[in-house]
Amino acid sequence: MGVLMSKKQQVEKVQKCSVVVSAFKDGLKDRAAPAAASPTEEVIAENGDGSADGSHQANKEHTEQKDKDSKPGSLPNQQASAPPREDHKANQEAWGRLRDGKGVEPEDLKKAHQLIPPAFMRPKREVNDDQPVDVPLGQREQPVNDEMCEVCEVWTADDLFPCRTCTRVFHDGCLREMGYLSTEALQEMRETAHTTTGWSCYYCDNVNLLLTEEEMYSLMETFKQCKIIPESCLVSDELLQYRHFVTKQLFERDLTDEEEEEVLAQFAALDPDKKGQIEWFDFFYHESLSVLQKFRSENSLVRILTAKERDRARAIFQSIDQDKDGIITAGEARKAQTSWFHKINKESQSCSVSISHVGPISESSPASSSSERSRDKALENDNRPVTWENFLMESAIYILAARPNSSAMHIRLPL
Repeated sequence: MGVLMSKKQQVEKVQKCSVVVSAFKDGLKDRAAPAAASPTEEVIAENGDGSADGSHQANKEHTEQKDKDSKPGSLPNQQASAPPREDHKANQEAWGRLRDGKGVEPEDLKKAHQLIPPAFMRPKREVNDDQPVDVPLGQREQPVNDEMCEVCEVWTADDLFPCRTCTRVFHDGCLREMGYLSTEALQEMRETAHTTTGWSCYYCDNVNLLLTEEEMYSLMETFKQCKIIPESCLVSDELLQYRHFVTKQLFERDLTDEEEEEVLAQFAALDPDKKGQIEWFDFFYHESLSVLQKFRSENSLVRILTAKERDRARAIFQSIDQDKDGIITAGEARKAQTSWFHKINKESQSCSVSISHVGPISESSPASSSSERSRDKALENDNRPVTWENFLMESAIYILAARPNSSAMHIRLPL
C-alpha cells in the first residue's frame, strides 16, 4: 500500500512540474525586453513580499495598459487623459512660489552655481501680540549690522551691502548666485545700500512674508475666486472688480462711490510711472499690507517693526516735538506719516538726501493731486494732541509699507 501511495504522489508531482514549466514557457513569450523592469517586478518590489495579489494586480494593469497602447492612432506613452496644458502648469508653479514666498523664478539664474536658498518659516501669532509695547522715546537702540554675509557667512569689510530695515548684510555675488535679485535690482542695491536712501534685503522687501500661514491661505483663496493670475499685471478695471468682490464677500454690500474713488486713487499710487497698469508684486504687496491692516491690531504691527525702523520713527517724532514734551499735533503726525512714502528718484540719489525727511509729499508724487493737497492743508490745522505711543501705533502700517524698494506707494493715507 505504501508503494502504491508513493507512486501516486510521484505522478501528481510530475503533473505539477509540467504545469509550472508550461507557464514559464508562456511567460517567456510575452516577456518584455530585459533592459527595463516589468510593472510586475516594480509592484513586487514595492510590496516587499512578492505576494501573489500584488503580482496579479500588476499583470492586470500591465495588460490593460498594453491594450490601450495598441489601439489604432494612439502613441505608446499616450494616456486616456490629455497631459496638463503648459499654461496651467506654469500657473501651478506660480501659485507654489507665491505660497512659499519665493517670488518669480529669475530668468538669468545659473542653475549650475546656484547657492541653496535659506529655509523660510512664516510667522505665527503669539498670545501677547495685541498687548501694548513699551518703546521709550528717549532711548535710541542704534542696532549694529551683522559682521558676516547672511548667505556665505564670510566677512569682507566694504564688499558687504547692508539692509536698511534689518541688520543683515550681503555680498552682491551671493545674491546673484542665489537668484533673488535681477541684474537691474543688483545694480540698484550697489547704488543705494551705502547711502541714506538705503536698500531693503529680499526678506524685508517682500512684505508678504509677514503674513501667517492662515492669512496667506485666505489671500490666495481670494485671488483664485477672483481669477487673479499670479505674476500678471492689472489694469484699473480689474482692480475695481477685485475690490467689489472682496467687499461683497466681507461686508455683503457693493462699493460706494467714495470707496471706488479710493480704489482708483490707490491704483494711481501703485502706478507711479503712469503706465496704465500695476505690476504684480506692487499689487501683491498692497494686498498683503491690507490684510495686516484689517486683521492685526496696531500693537501687533508695532511688534513687527525692527530696531532701525523704531529709531527712524523716534528721529522723526523728536524733530517735530520742538518743545520736547512728548506731544505733537495730529496735523504734524500726518506730515510724518506721508514722509515715509517719499521715494527718491534714481537720478537724485545721494548721501545728502534722507529717507526720513519730514514734510508733505512732493508735487510729482503719484499720490499728489489738487484735491489731496487742499485736504492736506486743512489737516495741517488739526491741533489734536498725539503722544509718542499713539504716533507709533498709527504710523506702524505706513512704516511697514515703506519697506519695499519699489517706487510705488503700497498703502496710502485714506482720502
